[in-house]
Parts: sequence; C-alpha cells; structure tokens
Amino acid sequence: MSSPLSTPTGSTGLPGPVAPVPVPLAVPALRHGRFEDAQALFTGSLFVSITLGLFAQAGLLTGSTAGLAFLLHYATGWPFGAVFFAINLPFYWFAWTRMGPEFTIKTFISVAMLALLVDIGPRFIHIDYINPLYAAIAGGLLMGTGCLFLARHRSSLGGATIVSLYLQNRYGIRAGKVQMIIDCTVVLLALWIVPFERVAYSVLAAVVMSVFLWISHRPGRYAGN
Repeated sequence: MSSPLSTPTGSTGLPGPVAPVPVPLAVPALRHGRFEDAQALFTGSLFVSITLGLFAQAGLLTGSTAGLAFLLHYATGWPFGAVFFAINLPFYWFAWTRMGPEFTIKTFISVAMLALLVDIGPRFIHIDYINPLYAAIAGGLLMGTGCLFLARHRSSLGGATIVSLYLQNRYGIRAGKVQMIIDCTVVLLALWIVPFERVAYSVLAAVVMSVFLWISHRPGRYAGN
C-alpha cells in the first residue's frame, strides 16, 4: 500500500503524469472613461499651471517647451500662454504619427487648458513672496504629479514630454531620465538672461520633477489606458 505522499505510478511502475497547473488568465487593462480622462487632464493641467505661477513669482524657469515659452515671455513680454501654445504646434505631427490620434488630441486639449489657466491664474491667486528653494522643491513635485496624471491618461504637455513618453513606450527608456536631460539643457540656456542663482534653483526643480517621474512612472507598472 502506497504512502499518501508517494507519487502515483502507472502500470510500468514509473511515475504517472502530473496534472498540469492551471495558469491564471491575464487581467485585462482597465480603460478610463471619458469623465476620468476629463478630470485627470484638468487636474494635471491645473497642477502644472500652479507650479508655473510659483516659478514666475520666484523668478525660476522650467524645461521643455514651457521653458522656451518662459524665456520668450521674459525677453519680449509676450503672453506666456499664447507663446506656449504656438511653440507646441510642430510637435503635434510627431505625436500623431508616433503616439496615435487619441494621445495627440488629449495633448492638444491639455496644452490649451494649461495656456488658458496660466494666463487667467493671476486673477484668482496671487503670492506676494515665495522662497526660491521652496518653489523649486514644491514646484518640482507638483509639476511631476501633474505630468504623471496626464501620462497615465495618455496625454502630455507637448514638446519634450511627447518625446520622452515615446522613447519609454518604444524602447523602454525611462521617461524621467529623458525629461531630466532635456529640461536641464533648456534651463541652462537661460544663463544669458536669468541670474545664475535662479538658474541653479531651476535646475534643482527640473531634477526634482524628473526624479519623481523616474520613480513613479515605470514601464508596465500602470495598466490603465
């Protein structure tokens, strides 16, 4: 009589076939509804607009096309929102061909909302003083959170963000790493118009935001789309 723990044997005395272990079915990716997308795009754009307001008060800069828009705004006095919206126009073709129509349309909406919120923001909130170090750290985290909301709902704020998300989706290169390189490069271009101390704080803000995205937005971690 065989032991209860012994392996069942066939007629030849050899171990019999082992029953296959059922493989769990893959859980389908959750798809966001239109209301979920709308609130995420608005919240992400709002967070970034608040950050840009903090940066403007502290005299700091940011990277990507927003940074270029800030430079033109400081140098010419043109409205930031209009300049930011215009600079992003060439990037929509790249987004349409590489990331798809849905991503491009959502990005267009997010950029338009951010441009509007930045221009009307001073009517609703005004900060008399903010320490540039605090602005760099808090603003970097707030902007990173806003960009994360947008990325997880297949949107962006144009420019370098489109490129960084494409490289992550296509080649697995972390978006935060690409974003940090581009943002720091754009901020350093401001040395000819902004004091060195402000540029240094701006670089710190870019690093804080990019490290936050680097840690929080990893390929394959988030299943929603």
